[in-house]
Amino acid sequence: MKTALSLLLAATVFAQTAPKQEKSAFDKATLEAYLRNLELYLPSVQAKIDDAQPSKEMPGFFDVWVHWVAPNNATKDELVYVSKDGKTIFQGSVYQVNRNPFQPNLDKIHTDLQPSFGARGGPVSLVMFSDFECPMCKAEAAILRQNVEKSFPDKVRVYFIDNPLDSIHTWAHTAADAGRCVYKQNPQKFWDYFDWVYDQQENIGLDNFSSKLQQFATQKGIDGVALGHCVETKASEADVQREMAMGKALQINATPTLFINGRRLEGELPWQTLDTLIKMELDHQAQEAQAADKCCEAGPQKVVK
Repeated sequence: MKTALSLLLAATVFAQTAPKQEKSAFDKATLEAYLRNLELYLPSVQAKIDDAQPSKEMPGFFDVWVHWVAPNNATKDELVYVSKDGKTIFQGSVYQVNRNPFQPNLDKIHTDLQPSFGARGGPVSLVMFSDFECPMCKAEAAILRQNVEKSFPDKVRVYFIDNPLDSIHTWAHTAADAGRCVYKQNPQKFWDYFDWVYDQQENIGLDNFSSKLQQFATQKGIDGVALGHCVETKASEADVQREMAMGKALQINATPTLFINGRRLEGELPWQTLDTLIKMELDHQAQEAQAADKCCEAGPQKVVK
């Protein structure tokens, strides 16, 4: 009887002290539930979680991309860093003091196939991710077109990258396809198209886009038949998808989003602000160059006797 009671007590103690099984962020269901509770995502918002990959920015951690999709098809892509043991996660930007803080952005932005204007080889690169149906993008486009070349004729190069918000805009993607078609036919005419589509934004709809585009082609001396065929067959869709992939890699969820030498700026910005930021970037480059020159100056040699 005593032995049986001892065994019962031992079993009770073991049951009470059995280690609790710890959760791991590498389990996708666990990570999703944690993030839903953290950020208050409604049940109607769907999640897709990519497989973990060793992080290039954070040695010892893994990158896990989480893609959220709302009922209206609005999307949000976020990067979560997970520790090797799966116990710790964090979100945010990672910086190394001996590296340009904007280099991760610059590594993701590819401008070699993009429409551009302004100073070739200028020290400041201004990249605009934009949507042709977005009113704020229209306002920002006018600001850039009216001021950049006039104020910084030999300093700033502006690049345009399509980022149509398909979830809320009906004809933005078609307009992006058309813009790439114009660019392929005549790169210089792209900026005529750029100015035209923003100028006509309030008069364009999905139902009349094709006819409006043909009117534009006639006015600007563009081959309308070739242009129409390019749009209808989605011959430029691969280019638009490549541009949108850049936007996703940069976690762009709103337009316009600008990058000045890799520095992210979101929303419509007045020219006074942009002018100040560009001048600050030019001053920073001058200071960096001066510091580099001082670092490398050879001082007077001492003669050791």
